[in-house]
Amino acid sequence: MNRAREALARRKAVGLISWLVVGAIAGLTARRIVPGPDPGRLVDTIILGMAGASLGGFTFAVLGGTGATDFNLWSIPVATAGAVSLLYLYGSIARRGA
Repeated sequence: MNRAREALARRKAVGLISWLVVGAIAGLTARRIVPGPDPGRLVDTIILGMAGASLGGFTFAVLGGTGATDFNLWSIPVATAGAVSLLYLYGSIARRGA
């Protein structure tokens, strides 16, 4: 039973690390795609990428596809698409308020 708990804890740690890596890659890629100033720091970029992965995964799942499921090649474009969407949304809201 103890081995099963250790394996589960290890799997959760690897899952968290993979979300951070995918989030960082997606956030950095989205920042390069969307024009405009880049006021964010690395932590902001990772959070943006993780939120983009969630948004992209949800959107792709609703459309019948496979969302951001794990650390694989498909998750990075899905997460990047979500992060780009969030950046455009943020940019339109920020311009309206200025």
